Amino acid sequence: MKVLPQVINFKTINSLAIPATIAGIAEPLLSITDTAIVGNIPVDGLESLAAAGIVGSFLSMLIWILGQTRSAISAIISQYLGANRLDEVKTLPAQAIFLNISLSILILLSTVFIVEEIFQLLNATGKILDYCISYYSIRVWGFPLTLFVFAVMGIFRGLQNTFWPMMIAIVGAVLNVVLDLVLVYGIDGFISPMYLEGAAWASLIAQAIMAIMAFILLITKTNISLRLSFNWHPELGRLVVMSLNLFVRALALNTALILAVREATALGDNYIGAHTIAINIWLFSAFFIDGYGAAGNIMGGRLLGAKNYDGLWNLAKKILLYGLMVSLVLMLLGFLFYYPIGRLFSNEPSVLDAFYMVFFIVILGLPMNTLAFIFDGLFKGLGEMKYLRNTLLAATFLGFVPILFLGKYLHWGFYGIWIAFTIWMLIRGGALVVKFRRKFRPLLQNT
Repeated sequence: MKVLPQVINFKTINSLAIPATIAGIAEPLLSITDTAIVGNIPVDGLESLAAAGIVGSFLSMLIWILGQTRSAISAIISQYLGANRLDEVKTLPAQAIFLNISLSILILLSTVFIVEEIFQLLNATGKILDYCISYYSIRVWGFPLTLFVFAVMGIFRGLQNTFWPMMIAIVGAVLNVVLDLVLVYGIDGFISPMYLEGAAWASLIAQAIMAIMAFILLITKTNISLRLSFNWHPELGRLVVMSLNLFVRALALNTALILAVREATALGDNYIGAHTIAINIWLFSAFFIDGYGAAGNIMGGRLLGAKNYDGLWNLAKKILLYGLMVSLVLMLLGFLFYYPIGRLFSNEPSVLDAFYMVFFIVILGLPMNTLAFIFDGLFKGLGEMKYLRNTLLAATFLGFVPILFLGKYLHWGFYGIWIAFTIWMLIRGGALVVKFRRKFRPLLQNT
């Protein structure tokens, strides 16, 4: 396993950040591919797009809530690596993965029996509800597979390796695009078009291949064993507490995302279609910027384990600068291709009109998002899960929710949803910057 040098410079950071960026966009790329292809289905394209958006938001909620073990595993492994005690945590990952996958299967089985009621709560009715049920009934089986892949990626991150997660992500993303085109539209004389169900099968198959690849790479490229021992590791308790804090944080995060979907659905089919496009672009840019957050996660944990506070402070400044540079490039591309981007995802004039109403808000919020994502990743590597939990709770219930319903009361319509997102991210980023300065600046001065 390649060991990361202690020097913190552009080359070192980007050797982790660039592969992490590519790996991080795998899941949103799966969703964004479905959105683009489903939005252009010739039969019930609008209803299919709305259903893909509703189901995608719900599945993302489940994945993000239970996928937090990835960050906890990464933080603990990187801290032990920095302290030169890696051999002491080799049995921990298998126990963490076992608990996580067991819980995911339990949740999967419980949702299968109430799937109609779940999507009715999200304001899905009629044909959209029918499409939601058929799409979810296939895609949901990829849920445990994705969580396994996330956990393996967390192990690699803790070991300061983002190359293999990148390779897993590339294979999954390319396979999903190819299968989407084949199964959604079909091949004349060979495969009949499956439309929305074809998109679901494409995602499921891609997730299965990624899980197999992750398993093989973990066994062959690391010394981490997946042999389960019921002699529970001493760090398992800390990992569970960290995961629970992130679990609550993810609930707060997804409360905002699900409420946004619910309000957009209530506005009309064209608005949920437009929101599906906007949120997928927002998530794609988030994971794109989050590559530097991942570098902060990976390197920050190791620097903390080594008690290198000077290096930690320097790391925070550099990854923030690089992340802001990326966000500015994305902003420029967003404004240059403002209208062509929308047409990639839908050919429905009513959906595009609604999307163009708010796309400028999505673009202008990118630097603010960068601040939140960079320090979010850094704090995960430092093991500051409790503060991350409290920050998300405050941002969601004191920022997002009041603004969302104020906008509804004042008839801001679709604008209100994305103004609420902007306030949400402002609170998240600001609180993390203040905490980092207060906690680590005194340590820097005393070293």
